[in-house]
Amino acid sequence: MPAQPAWSKQHHLQIGPGDVGRYAFLPGDPGRCERIAARFDDPRHVATNREYTTWSGTLDGEPVSVTSTGIGCPSTAIAVEELVRAGADTFVRVGTGGGMQPDTAPGDVAVVTAAIRDEGTSSHYLPIEFPAVADPDVTWALAEGARSSGANVRLGVAQTKDSFFGQHEPARMPVADRLLSRWKAWVDGGAICSEMEAAGLFVVSSVLRVRAGAVVLIAGHHDRAPLTDEEKAACELDGVIDAAVAGMRRLIALDRMRPGVNVDSSSSAGAVT
Repeated sequence: MPAQPAWSKQHHLQIGPGDVGRYAFLPGDPGRCERIAARFDDPRHVATNREYTTWSGTLDGEPVSVTSTGIGCPSTAIAVEELVRAGADTFVRVGTGGGMQPDTAPGDVAVVTAAIRDEGTSSHYLPIEFPAVADPDVTWALAEGARSSGANVRLGVAQTKDSFFGQHEPARMPVADRLLSRWKAWVDGGAICSEMEAAGLFVVSSVLRVRAGAVVLIAGHHDRAPLTDEEKAACELDGVIDAAVAGMRRLIALDRMRPGVNVDSSSSAGAVT
């Protein structure tokens, strides 16, 4: 099947050139898009189709957008591919995940530096030996933004998985021994949180030569213990949204100091140069 022309409306997102800014926030939940867009200047709804909702506006005078990805790497890869075709080149995942270390607490904000490719989508892009790594500038900006928002910030590796219940209820699965032994390996290796999109986002962005980072609200204990009422209150989404927006503002300011960081419009991948 031939590639879809870059100037047409993208099949899944129903967006086209001019509909989105180069900077894009990527929550999983469509219901979070308007909440993030409320931080923009002059937010406007662009399109809704399937699990994908897109809003656009500006931050500090720069066009920005937010598009929901749905749950997991397959739909995230589609969102990134089509956003790049529409002109975006810088992505920040804004989501939630479970803690993996005893010293993480519900309400902490994890800035993901890299991700364990414990999912299937990214292997359709690159061999498993290729690491899923966040862009250094995006990571720096998110860390600074999260700290400025007052969050308790953790930087580290995330596990990206395909099965929510495989992580939360591994003992009932026929492959329980494998799931539990691998989980122990991730924890012993220092992974700080478990989520479902970062590895796919990072690998697809590497292939397309665009930038990506991720900031994740830790909304669960490392041992899957129930949350107290106080811990549930600490997991309110405003904190991680504030951290992501503050980080994006820092990245915009950094890019303005380095005018050579632009989208290469001659490339169908929208490469950052």
